[in-house]
Amino acid sequence: MRTGYAGVGMSDGQNSLGERDVVVVGGGVVGVASAYFLARRGARVSLLEQGELCAGASYGNAGWIFPSHSTPLPAPGVLRQSLRWLFDRESPLYVKPRPSLELARWLLAFLRASTEARARRTFALNRELSLASHELYAKLVPELGVEVGYRQLGLILACRTRRALETALAELAVLREFGGEGRRLGPEELLDFQPALAPGLAGGVYFPADAHVSPAEFVCALAAEAARLGVEVRTQTEVLRIERPGGSRSRVIATRGEFACDELVLAGGAWSPGLARQLGLRLPVQPAKGYSVTVRRPDGVGDVPVMLSEAKVGVTPLGPLLRFAGTLELAGLDLSIQQRRVDAILRAVCNYLPGLVPEGGIEELERVETWRGLRPLTPDDLPVIGRARALPGVVIATGHGMSGISQGPITGLLVAQLIAGGPSALDLAPFSPDRF
Repeated sequence: MRTGYAGVGMSDGQNSLGERDVVVVGGGVVGVASAYFLARRGARVSLLEQGELCAGASYGNAGWIFPSHSTPLPAPGVLRQSLRWLFDRESPLYVKPRPSLELARWLLAFLRASTEARARRTFALNRELSLASHELYAKLVPELGVEVGYRQLGLILACRTRRALETALAELAVLREFGGEGRRLGPEELLDFQPALAPGLAGGVYFPADAHVSPAEFVCALAAEAARLGVEVRTQTEVLRIERPGGSRSRVIATRGEFACDELVLAGGAWSPGLARQLGLRLPVQPAKGYSVTVRRPDGVGDVPVMLSEAKVGVTPLGPLLRFAGTLELAGLDLSIQQRRVDAILRAVCNYLPGLVPEGGIEELERVETWRGLRPLTPDDLPVIGRARALPGVVIATGHGMSGISQGPITGLLVAQLIAGGPSALDLAPFSPDRF
């Protein structure tokens, strides 16, 4: 594992892919970024998406680019907390009980990853990915030529209790060990950043290096740039079957045609395991449902995103809008909306941010959208980026959990570098699909 992040570039001059046909499956941030960077190297790229671009987990999330707040889900004490949450349908992390061998295996692997040493390693690796993406955002956004809401204003953790504040300060100490920065905030300093917060909070932490973006605007703008570079973008094109005959090329049979390719990129998010099974590969990726509520931004709301620490709810100003995002629900490929989980998010906003709640209650805010999406979550909370030994000609890029927007651009660049056969900006060994 690297001990520090040294920077990443976007140069396209080496290892041209001008003679290669590549099919990318998945129209979220990872698939779109992969198609974009492949096209920059001259590949003939077809991007297949079963619905519309950015219609899944990349659409309604908090939009954070957070190299500082990289604490992984599996960590000491998390399993004990999760057991307390298990039967609470309004808890930040809810595992729906169901007979599933895949879920049982996933939970066992999650338990094995919940050690201090593994958590520190995961923190460092996820931070490295997010740092690299952060650098790419700064280069990509000006090239897009449209407003995508990118702002580097930092991120605040707001804590109601002393115990939560101690946990946040411990996270800050680990961050400093890996070269990051942040500072403790007292209750009054919290109000300087976000006047709508309740005055009696215990305190918080400010991470100045983090940023945020409007996720849907960014992904769609990057897809438009990829199309300008020659990517064939095929929406409403569901992959039905993947065939790998004796030769070196794959054949993808979809609802709107067949596509032959030299290289196949599986970036289908929570649907990637089903596609991988057709190729004989088991990917331990669970669909983790997240929710968000987006409202018209009321007056008096600060510009810096806030994590409501104990509730695990993120609050993101997105221009004229304000988004509340949170919860993690492991319930399989289930896209139903559980109203009690939406209500739990809104209740947390009322408790932490009473200054933005109208006298008649939070329902008086003008609601723009209630959303849910399935995040692809691995048991060790690290993405899967790379080739499986048994599948030459196939690159897996999935499993980013709640960090898809934060890690999407660097993943796309790494995919393009891997297919081109040149050196990679980061060591891919920790993210290999064969690690399971």
